Amino acid sequence: MNGFRLGKFFGIDLRIDWSWLLIFALVSWSLNSMFRELHPEWTASAQWSLALVGALLFFISVLAHELAHSVVARARGIPVKNITLFLFGGVSNIQKEPTSPISELVIAIVGPLTSFLLGGIFLALGLGSVALSNISLPTSGLLSQLGPVNTMFMWLGSVNILLGIFNLIPGFPLDGGRVLRSILWAVTKDEVKATRWASIVGQGIAWLLILAGIFMLFGVQIPLLGSGIINGVWIIFIGWFLQNAAVQNYQKALVQDILGNVPVERIMNPDVPVVSADLKVDDLVETYIMKTDNQAFMVFDGDRMVGLVSIDDVRKSSNEERQNKIVRDIMTPSKELVVIAPNENAAEALDRLQNRSIRQLPVVNGNRIVGLLRRKDILRWLELQSQSG
Repeated sequence: MNGFRLGKFFGIDLRIDWSWLLIFALVSWSLNSMFRELHPEWTASAQWSLALVGALLFFISVLAHELAHSVVARARGIPVKNITLFLFGGVSNIQKEPTSPISELVIAIVGPLTSFLLGGIFLALGLGSVALSNISLPTSGLLSQLGPVNTMFMWLGSVNILLGIFNLIPGFPLDGGRVLRSILWAVTKDEVKATRWASIVGQGIAWLLILAGIFMLFGVQIPLLGSGIINGVWIIFIGWFLQNAAVQNYQKALVQDILGNVPVERIMNPDVPVVSADLKVDDLVETYIMKTDNQAFMVFDGDRMVGLVSIDDVRKSSNEERQNKIVRDIMTPSKELVVIAPNENAAEALDRLQNRSIRQLPVVNGNRIVGLLRRKDILRWLELQSQSG
């Protein structure tokens, strides 16, 4: 996985993608430029220090926005694997779609509300002794009259409010698009249809952003977005990202709907390939992997199933290890395997495969292995359904 882990909060892994470092640097540079323009009397060290602190607090605010989504999702019984800060902000890795329109609405709306709350707190801190009649999104005139810390807080207040407003744009999969989907879902009683309509709206907004970005490249002033090459390229990037995300989320919903009523036993491979735990790794490669279509094998020690070995396990071994080790040394032990029952649906199986980044699931009925469900079995089923309309 790209990036690094920050730690855990409420049992949720917090991660930073390497691309986040780029946007952190850009935000810091932009803030420093703003402080230098508004307060030329400040020293360069003061400008850069406040810019770095302001950028850090901004991304902590983004993290709080995502944590709000994740904590509410977990409270409603939906698992959350991690939160990642990356180039376009933050994303919560919520592992299942909400099961009802009200869950979708509550999980979606809490993020922007958190941003609005933080925005109000930062504005209040920034205003300090400024008269209440001046409370508004900060203007350059107001900011130039404030001290260093107050200026930074006023900027943080405004950017959090703008973040909340941006996320309420009804462009799926933004929070506003998910709010729209929850409403359409409640009205139509059809999650897939609601997702399709929300995705179409999201793609439309994405293309508007891309078009606006192109106009900005040629110097056209777009309200709230500005103009110029840098701003234009950034808006085009955001539009492109939203367009792809809208399409992918609809496709995901469609796949989940197709697989939702398909039991695992219908598409699993009942002929489970088996190897001995004492087989040499080299022999596994030469005899079983190279000469068959199988890439994963259940490992048995006599009559007892003790684990699973796959081509990925082999790839982690050096040439010397392959010559000297046996399957038992590189396999995944039984107690660590992710399994599924034959009567569970294929949508749940696909979730487990994707969330654990694995290629196959042993199908277990009680204590007995009855099959192996591979990612390619699901893909083949989806291909057949696509060909049959």
